[in-house]
Amino acid sequence: MALTGILCGALLGFVMQRGRFCLTGGFRDMYIAKDNRMFYALLVAIAVQAVGVFALIEAGAFEYQAGQFPLWATVAGAFIFGIGIILSGGCATGTWYRAGEGLIGSWIALAFYMLMAAIMKSGPLAQFTVDARTPVVGTDSIAETFGINVWFLVIPFVALVAFIVFRELRKPRVKIPSLKPKKTGLAHILFEKRWNPYVTAVLIGLIATAAWPLSAATGRVFGLGVTTPSANILQYLVTGNLDILNWGVFLVLGILFGSYFAAKMSGEFRLRTPDTKTVVRSSGGGILMGLGASLAGGCSIGNGLVMTSMMTWSGWVALTFMILGTWTASYFVFVRPAKQRAAARN
Repeated sequence: MALTGILCGALLGFVMQRGRFCLTGGFRDMYIAKDNRMFYALLVAIAVQAVGVFALIEAGAFEYQAGQFPLWATVAGAFIFGIGIILSGGCATGTWYRAGEGLIGSWIALAFYMLMAAIMKSGPLAQFTVDARTPVVGTDSIAETFGINVWFLVIPFVALVAFIVFRELRKPRVKIPSLKPKKTGLAHILFEKRWNPYVTAVLIGLIATAAWPLSAATGRVFGLGVTTPSANILQYLVTGNLDILNWGVFLVLGILFGSYFAAKMSGEFRLRTPDTKTVVRSSGGGILMGLGASLAGGCSIGNGLVMTSMMTWSGWVALTFMILGTWTASYFVFVRPAKQRAAARN
């Protein structure tokens, strides 16, 4: 259990760090820079995982039931989570891999995220979380809602994503000046060369697919997940209860190790101490991330990557409101202050 979890997490952390797969920046850039590439890359990862996971289910590797859809908890939690990731400078998984790069601000955000998630899931607010997620509006499975085979959703989605990527790849590429390579061969590709976001997304989709059978083999029938395992780490440190150290816990620890290795080998690891404003913002962002992800039933990975690939209402609704949350926070954190400074100069 520990070995496969750590290896899967290490691969994920390595790929995300080297591919700069940051959903927070991607969602923000959709609004501020009108750049959708990272969002399209996320769609690629979702498509790859959807095909892989449902093929495994068809082959009898494991069984999965979507359950019920807690609409209002998902909407509110995802929106709060979206605000939190802008304040903290990274989503849940992004915070783990950026902590591996040496960002002290990410360590602070991570600590408060873990603390709030633990409070919401097993601490004083655990009953509040249960009560908030109790009202449901029916099945969470989109396919079951419409009474169709899930492949009637997966295949058109994959075709749409393929068309989007094909169109994007045909656009004229802007050449980015680069320094003379210091490494050669595989070392250059792994630790120096700029990774294509769509190649990165395919790799993440494959890792996310592999996570399902690896996790199911230990009795945890789910794919990539960050919020509950993060809360479990803190709970273990406080209680010493070994029963909560499941596959997901080793997965998130692996993300940290994998990103650290990637950052060290690429020369990008550096301890960076934040200023007071960043500390306060990271702390608040971590709290909102833990609160929002617990209410929504998942973070940008658990909902935005995994549950979307499972073609569930919670996944796609959560992804939508996460993006709206990031756009709202981006306006108040970046756009409005910039307008105020421009007005003051004039």
